[in-house]
Amino acid sequence: MAGVEVERRWLVPEAPADALAAPAQRIDQGYLTIGSDGAETRVRRRGEQYVLTVKSGSGMVRSEHEVALSADQFEALWPATQGARVEKTRHALHADDGHLIELDVYDGALSGLTIAEVEFDDPWGAEAFVAPYWFGREVTAEPGYRNQSLALRGLPAPGEPPAPGGPPTPGGPPAPGSP
Repeated sequence: MAGVEVERRWLVPEAPADALAAPAQRIDQGYLTIGSDGAETRVRRRGEQYVLTVKSGSGMVRSEHEVALSADQFEALWPATQGARVEKTRHALHADDGHLIELDVYDGALSGLTIAEVEFDDPWGAEAFVAPYWFGREVTAEPGYRNQSLALRGLPAPGEPPAPGGPPTPGGPPAPGSP
């Protein structure tokens, strides 16, 4: 599904040691624009790779388009993201069924937050996925745990209503756990 991201996300209360020992890369991510409908334009530095990404939609299935940037282009855009950034270390490991788990351990103001992300080829594979025992509450459908919201607002307070993020993607399947 080119141009489409199918992803589920979970809070991880305590990651196993082997997950934290998996290969990792530092990620610096900043938001240039965030629309009231949840659309976003961001820049990301992951190791020596630089990318501009445009995403739209909400929930498990979102539109995603990426363009590679040079280091100079990234550095020229980075100051425009001041006040809308996340810093994290991403560990890459595989679930028992072979799916790639990206375990994000946040730094800075979000220190202590760990989120597992798993991407899928299609919504049916996402629905069928059985999360490992160490995954906590699923937050795929909670806009307050999207990186753009974390970058702008920080962690949602316990009992806080979700940050704005729009309805599920029209025509897409409902988010896991929704009626």
